[in-house]
Amino acid sequence: MKTQKHIFATLLLAGIAGANAQAQAPTGREKTTFQTSREWRPSIDNRADAVMVYGVGGNPSDRSRKLPFEERVKSWRDRGYATHFMTGIAWGEYQDYFTGKWDGKQHLDEGQVTATGDTIWHGRMVPYIVPSKTFLRYMKEMHVKRVIDAGIDAIFMEEPEFWMRGGYSDAFKREWQEYYGFPWRPQHESPENTYLANKLKYYLYYRALEEVFTYAKEYGKSKGMNVRCYVPTHSLVNYSSWQIVSPEASLAAMACVDGYIAQVWTGTSREPAFYNGSKKERVFENAFLEYGSMESMTRPTGRKMFFLTDPIEDWARDWADYKKNYEATFTAQLLYPMIDSYEVMPWPERIYEGLYKTCATCATKEKIPRFYSTQMQVMINALNDMPLSENSVSGAQGIGVLMANSLMFQRFPVHAAYDDPQFSSFYGQTLPLLKRGIPVSLAHIENVSFPDTWKDLKVLVMSYSNMKPMKPEYHQHIAQWVKSGGALVYCGKDVDPYQSAMEWWNTSGNAYKTPSTHLFEQLGLENPQAGEYAAGKGKVYVLREEPKNFVLQPSGDEAYFAAVRKAFEAAAGKLETKNSFYLERGAYVIASVMDESVSAEPLVLKGAYIDLFDPELPVLQAKTVNPGEQALLYDVTKVADKSKPAALCGASRIYEEKTAKGTYSFVAKSPAETSNVTRVYLPSKPKKVTVNNAAGGYTWDAASSTCLLKFENNPDGVTVSINF
Repeated sequence: MKTQKHIFATLLLAGIAGANAQAQAPTGREKTTFQTSREWRPSIDNRADAVMVYGVGGNPSDRSRKLPFEERVKSWRDRGYATHFMTGIAWGEYQDYFTGKWDGKQHLDEGQVTATGDTIWHGRMVPYIVPSKTFLRYMKEMHVKRVIDAGIDAIFMEEPEFWMRGGYSDAFKREWQEYYGFPWRPQHESPENTYLANKLKYYLYYRALEEVFTYAKEYGKSKGMNVRCYVPTHSLVNYSSWQIVSPEASLAAMACVDGYIAQVWTGTSREPAFYNGSKKERVFENAFLEYGSMESMTRPTGRKMFFLTDPIEDWARDWADYKKNYEATFTAQLLYPMIDSYEVMPWPERIYEGLYKTCATCATKEKIPRFYSTQMQVMINALNDMPLSENSVSGAQGIGVLMANSLMFQRFPVHAAYDDPQFSSFYGQTLPLLKRGIPVSLAHIENVSFPDTWKDLKVLVMSYSNMKPMKPEYHQHIAQWVKSGGALVYCGKDVDPYQSAMEWWNTSGNAYKTPSTHLFEQLGLENPQAGEYAAGKGKVYVLREEPKNFVLQPSGDEAYFAAVRKAFEAAAGKLETKNSFYLERGAYVIASVMDESVSAEPLVLKGAYIDLFDPELPVLQAKTVNPGEQALLYDVTKVADKSKPAALCGASRIYEEKTAKGTYSFVAKSPAETSNVTRVYLPSKPKKVTVNNAAGGYTWDAASSTCLLKFENNPDGVTVSINF
C-alpha cells in the first residue's frame, strides 16, 4: 500500500505547486558566472561576476592535480570574484562513498544499471547514481557542510539525471518496492512498466534535491548565512531527446530551489532533428526551443534563470565548427529579452588551454586562435552589459506548444512498434512554426494553474502522442482557458501504447480509454473526429494525425500549419510568415535568418552598427545576414549621452572609468595570452592615446565618433588614457 509520504510525493510530482512555489526566492546578486574545477590562473581569468568552483574533489573529467577546495576558492576570491559551489548530484568525485572509505560499506551496487547488467559510467569509478537515502546523507555530510563552512552561500547541484535505459540495479528495485508498494517490474516488458519506472526515476531526483537543498539552507541558517540553491539542468527538450529522466518543472514546487541554469550549448542543440522529411542538425532552431522550454518553465513561478552557452563543446571538433555553432546558440539565448543572467562558459581551462583541430579534416591541433578568443570575450562582455527588455522578438506572438514532464517517460524502449524517431512528435508541433518565422512559445502543463502561463496566449497546440497528463485538474485549467476565448489545436490519434499506462484516467473509478477523452469531456466534446468545434467562447481544432508525421514526411506539415493559421487569424488577425527573427535590447540588435524557410532572401539591416561577431569590431552602415547566419550588433545611434565618452564594447571588462574635461581613462582586464580590441565612443577625435603609460595606436571612425584600440590583455589590468 502507498504510504502517506508516498501520496504526498506523488502529488508534488503531479505539479501541485503550493504557496511556497508562488513566493519568489531570493534573487542572486550576480549577473554572470562560470564553472571551473581549477584554481585561479591568468589564462582563464574571464572576468565574469562569479565563479562556481567545481567539486570538493574537483571534476571527474579533469585528471590534473588540483589544490584543495578551500585553496581553490581563496584563489578566486583574492581576484575579486564571488565564489559559489557546483557539483553533480547524479555523478561526481565520490569514490570514497562507492569504495567504502566513508562508512565502511561499498556502494557500487547503487549505480544505474541496464537490462544487460552493465553499470552506466560517467568516468572511472564514477557511476551514474541511484540516489539512495544513504547517498544523500553522504552528500550532506561530506560535501554540502564543507562548502558552507568555507563561506559558500550559493550551491549549484547539476544534472539530476537518470538514464531511461537504467532501472535494473538492486538499489532501484529497493526504491521501487518502497515507492509503489509492490515488487519491481522490468521496464522493457510493457509500456506501463516503462512509464512507472521513469516516474520513479523522476521522483528519486526530486527527493534528492529536496533533501540536500533543505539541509543546505538549514545548516547555512545555523551559521547566519542565507544559502541559495540552484539546479543546472539540461532542457526538457534535450533530456527527452537524449532519453534521460530528470525532475525539471516539478522543482518549481520546492521552496528550497532558488533557480536554474539552462544548460543549453552546441552539444545539446546539434542533436539532429527531422523537418520536411530530412534529418540533420538545426542548431539555432533547436537552441531557441531549448531556451524557450527553460524560460517558460520558471517564469510563472518567479525563479531565477541563468542561460548557459559554451564556446566549444564536450566532443572534439574544429575551431570553425565551434565558432559557427557558438554564434547560433548565443543568438538564440539573446532572443529571450526577459532573461539577463548568464553562465558565460563552462570549463575555461579547456576553452583557453585545450588543443583542438585547426580544420575539420586536419590532424593538427592548436589552442584557441586569437581571433576567436577576442570575439568570444567581446561576446562575454556583451553579456555583462546585456539589459532586460520589454521588446518582443519579431513575428506573430501568442502561439504556444504544450509540454509535460512525462515527455521523458515514454522515449525508451520502443513498445508495440510505436516509435518516435528523434523526438519528432515534439518537433512536428514546433519546427513548422519556427521555420516560418513564428517565435513559438512553450507552455508547461505543470504550470497551467498559474495565470502567467496563459498571459497573451491566443493559440495552444497540444498532443498526448508523446506525453501524458499526471493530474486531471490540468484539464480544468485548459478547458477554462478555451471556453474564455482561447483556441486549442489538438494533434494525434491517441494510439501510442502508453495511453493505457496505469494513471488517474483509468484508476480510482475512472475508466477513460485515453487522457484526451477526459480533456474533451471537459470541453463539452465526445471523442471528436478531425474538425473544428466550438467550446464556450473558444474553438477546438482537432487533427487526427500523429504530430511526428508533420516533419517525418516531405511537406507533411501543410494541413497542420493551415489549422494553426486558421486558429490564429480567427483570434488575432493575419498570421505573418517570414524567414528571420529580430530583436532590440537597449543598444544591442540581435538577428537570425533561417534556411528551409518561406524565403531564401537575406535580412539587410541599415544604420550605424558595430559588428560584435567580427573580432575587428568594424562599424557598418549595412549588415547583411544570410540564411543560416546570425548577427549581434551594437547600434551606435543608441549612445545616450553624446557629450560623454564611453567604452561601448570590447574583449576586456572595463573598470575604474574616469572622465574629466578632455580626458577619459579606464582599466581593462581580460585573460593573459589573448588580444584585446575595444571600441570607444568620444565626443571628438582623440589627440593622444596612452596604454600603460606608453603611446598607443588607434583608428578613428568619424561617422560613428568612435576609435578602435588594440593591445595585449592582462588580467592585472591595462590602463588606457585618452585625450580628446
